[in-house]
Amino acid sequence: MAVVLAYRALGLGDFLTGVPALRALARAFPDADLVLAAPAVLAPLAELSEAVGELVDTAPLGPAPRGADLAVNLHGRGPQSTELLRRSRPGRLIAYGDHGPRWSPGEHEVLRWCRLLEAHGIPADPTDLALPKPPGSAAPTTTVIHPGAASAARRWPAERFAAVARAERDAGRQVVITGDAGERELAHDVARLAGGVTVLAGRTDLLELARVIAHSGRVVCGDTGVAHLATAFGTPSVVLFGPVAPREWGPPPDRREHVALWAGRRGDPHASSPDAGLLALTVDEVLDTLAGMTTVAA
Repeated sequence: MAVVLAYRALGLGDFLTGVPALRALARAFPDADLVLAAPAVLAPLAELSEAVGELVDTAPLGPAPRGADLAVNLHGRGPQSTELLRRSRPGRLIAYGDHGPRWSPGEHEVLRWCRLLEAHGIPADPTDLALPKPPGSAAPTTTVIHPGAASAARRWPAERFAAVARAERDAGRQVVITGDAGERELAHDVARLAGGVTVLAGRTDLLELARVIAHSGRVVCGDTGVAHLATAFGTPSVVLFGPVAPREWGPPPDRREHVALWAGRRGDPHASSPDAGLLALTVDEVLDTLAGMTTVAA
């Protein structure tokens, strides 16, 4: 059986924005084994995508599995990731800067990888983002608050998330605070300031987190992987953007159930303190947006 290797050894949001490209490869090569080189933690979602035949645990810029008939660089524009794939000696390589289209700065992450495939004659649908919902028990009256993000620049202050959590709780909604093990302290800070909410941070693996997001009523979070989970499952969401524009990483603008808030300012996404544009977003703005989403979430 022929092997098609997709290299995207990145995180949760990266995987989810790459789903349309992965599905395009699966459709284009239905008789091949589609292998995804990515961190092992993503395996449950790779299975949900119904596109990936096998996931090979691969650290960021880790060595690529060898001997694929076709290798596709969905990781970045290179040169490091492209060179890793060349060293794996595929029969054919698709990558930016490798007899293909030019990299376009500022392009939406979903469109970027679909365009790469289209340039090589592989039709790709950038709207093909949905994942089937795994079984779960969260209630449609639950609001998920996810205060964490990979960098401080993309973390709205805990006291503001707490104010949103209090307002949602006072409106009669169950509120849960999510996060990974490293975000447990932050989640408990939000819960302490809000009062009367449940902390799930550090208590769920990725599939359990996906279940919570899939079956909840709405999500409030920053520009992070949970926002893409909300998009994948169609869970209404309010996503707070700071240093990066939503036109690059935000939810599809034509889907009313997902609202991206952005002050229109750019900054350093890797900075060690919250971005000034993110801080320009107020609690009232988030609450007003949530209030306007009520009929959509019903």
